[in-house]
Amino acid sequence: MTSRTKIDIDKSNKIEKMESLRKRISFILLLIGVISPAFAQQDTLFLTLEESLEVALSDNPTMKVAGKEIELKKEARLESVFGLLPEVSLDGSYTRTIKKQTMAMDFEGNSTVIEVGQKNSYNGGVNVSLPIFAPGLYSSINLTKADVELAVEKARSSKLDLINQVTKAYYQLLLSQDSYYVLLQSYDQAEANYNLINAKYEQGLVSEYDKIRAEVQMRSLKPSVVSARNGVNLASLQLKVLMGMSSNVPIGVLGNLKDYEETLFSEQLIKDTINLAENSELKQLDLNVGLLKRNLQLERTNFMPTLVAHYNYMYTTLSESFRFSSYDWFPYSTVGLTLSIPIFKASNFKKVKQTKIQMQQLAYTRTDIERQLNMLARSYQDNMDASAEQVVSNRESVRQAEKGREIAAKRYDVGKGTILELNDSEVALTQSQLTYNQSIYDYLVAKADLEKVLGYEE
Repeated sequence: MTSRTKIDIDKSNKIEKMESLRKRISFILLLIGVISPAFAQQDTLFLTLEESLEVALSDNPTMKVAGKEIELKKEARLESVFGLLPEVSLDGSYTRTIKKQTMAMDFEGNSTVIEVGQKNSYNGGVNVSLPIFAPGLYSSINLTKADVELAVEKARSSKLDLINQVTKAYYQLLLSQDSYYVLLQSYDQAEANYNLINAKYEQGLVSEYDKIRAEVQMRSLKPSVVSARNGVNLASLQLKVLMGMSSNVPIGVLGNLKDYEETLFSEQLIKDTINLAENSELKQLDLNVGLLKRNLQLERTNFMPTLVAHYNYMYTTLSESFRFSSYDWFPYSTVGLTLSIPIFKASNFKKVKQTKIQMQQLAYTRTDIERQLNMLARSYQDNMDASAEQVVSNRESVRQAEKGREIAAKRYDVGKGTILELNDSEVALTQSQLTYNQSIYDYLVAKADLEKVLGYEE
């Protein structure tokens, strides 16, 4: 071996060591600058999944609207309850007689016309009424109570839906972030390979074809890196919207999808049977059935009598002029009961019939929805099982791809491999890492959807 060849080999080894060192430094900077941007931007808010859910449940406008809906239904119920209390009113009236009523009186054969009343008539006083027996009012109170329960369950449904959306948005941000790291690391490796091959090409150790292939491989990864970075920004914005945060507040998520692998397999060991007892959709249907039953009771009260007590204390006066100081006011008061007994009203019978038909419709709807939810829950369980199996396979694929890249790199360094083999090994590693992260994400999303169907709040 000539001294010139030894020098070239030493230079090549030195370049490889420098490139290896540069890759490590670049990866460290990646961890500092991308994975932990808090070092560069102190205002970034880093959140766990539990913290994200806590912020969303307290600040999301949907939850605030649901809370106000419950308050509205409670006020409506109090309005019905207050109907049991007496009603008190101040009443007053003024009547101006344009033409007085006349009467003809016959006195000993002489007819005399007499005008009756005064031109000005005033009445004023207090009226009090109190329901003694009002079945319609009692049924209305029960109806509003069921309405409050339905509003509470709707708020719970909104909560479950928000938890599901925030959880999946959080996992989506993790997936986007991990994909960005994988592609960025792949681009960094391709750049390092290009620099190394370019240095060897300048020394005449490799062909121009190898240099061109290495450069094409590096440049072809750049659009994917940019697209992945945009995906991270979009996923972050979506999570902030669901959390009810301003888009100007920078946020980040802690950890990565690989952190969930251990819990993934521990959860697979625990197989729960499908229990839809806490499903919010079915609960709302049951509450609607109860609401219709109370509404049926309310409509049947149209056939029942009502009894109301009333009392009034009034003052009245009559006068021909507007000299108020000369008026004589005369008080009087009355007390009594008003009994109303419905005899016949045809529309009441049709209202009862319509409510019964609606109850039958809800019964059929509930049966159909329960079957669909069972099918949906089983499909989510199957997706979780399939994703768990894929995680095992994909993890092994990543290990084999890493080993294949090392072998391809060594073969190329000693001149037994080609640049195509090296590029193929890089692509295979990148694809296996992306597929591995995707399989974990698919499992977590299926789990979140299953928890929503089963009505799990935590």
